Amino acid sequence: MRAIVLGFALAALAGSSLSAPVWKAPRNTMGQPDLEGSWTNATMTPQTRPTQYGARRAMTPDEVTKIEGAAEAQISRGNQKTDPNAPTVTDGSVGGYNRGFLDPGIRVMRVGGEARTSLITTADGQVPPPRAGSKVSAAQMRSFSGSPYFIDQYGSAALFGEDQQTARRYNNPEEMSLADRCLTSFGRNGPPPMMPNGFYNNNYVIQQSPGAVLIVTEMVHDGRVVRLNTRQHAPAALRPWFGDSVGWYEGDTLVVETTNFPEAQAFFGSWETLKVTERFTRVAKGRLRYQFTVEDSAVWETPWGGEYEFAALGGLVYEYACHEGNYAMPGILGGSRAADRAEAGGAKVGSQP
Repeated sequence: MRAIVLGFALAALAGSSLSAPVWKAPRNTMGQPDLEGSWTNATMTPQTRPTQYGARRAMTPDEVTKIEGAAEAQISRGNQKTDPNAPTVTDGSVGGYNRGFLDPGIRVMRVGGEARTSLITTADGQVPPPRAGSKVSAAQMRSFSGSPYFIDQYGSAALFGEDQQTARRYNNPEEMSLADRCLTSFGRNGPPPMMPNGFYNNNYVIQQSPGAVLIVTEMVHDGRVVRLNTRQHAPAALRPWFGDSVGWYEGDTLVVETTNFPEAQAFFGSWETLKVTERFTRVAKGRLRYQFTVEDSAVWETPWGGEYEFAALGGLVYEYACHEGNYAMPGILGGSRAADRAEAGGAKVGSQP
């Protein structure tokens, strides 16, 4: 009898004071879920799933070790002295960025501790094809790029798309991209759904007030204001940068709904009737889960989305002075005028888009 009583006592003790406490999301002084702070979404996990993973949502421990080990090795190589006479542009040699200037992340993205193969959570980890009759073709979707850069799963930076394939000639700055002009973020890390830049400046600051939430993006020090206490969007004719965002709290989660995107910030060709719903939830100390759903019945048959987790930055986010000391734009325009003069003189100049 004593053994039975003792057993019940030990079981009760193990189920209470000796068990790990359940983590509780903090609240701010306004009673809202406390999401404030500096966060980063830099990661080695790509937006869409590489084909070698098939339908697998999670990586194996060996795959994680290989990817993260390669990133650390590249950091070590990038920290070596640069050879000014090197013939290549990899690993920080002349013509490329030293690894210290890049921020593609050094870890695979974990969601609830699971190492993910992609940020998009469709069955195949890809952006769904357009529906029949869509104004956006599959070819247009394939050519879409949120950034002129990509970081492969082993940490190497490279240019892709038009910037790599052609030497386009510009007549004035207004013809150049929003990124070249330093007007908005280079990738999709500003307008929703917010994606890691894959190059650098993957940092954010979230600030809360009773009537609004401010999301500041380091690239290019942009601020997105989420209006609270309303679900009424602006008239469709108003198309501000990053769209029109309204939000509300559901328990420990901030829900943000964004519409009214400008055409210049289309997402895989969708913009006019695009709606993105985001959910921000503190899930552990220093971890903020981000989930998004994309809807546009004129482009896709059904909604789709993805998720990842922000990590606490552990520091401040400073202004990204994009054009300070930047000679790229005058260089591009100067090169275009030089090509004009050469062509006028009878020289054969490279192909134009």
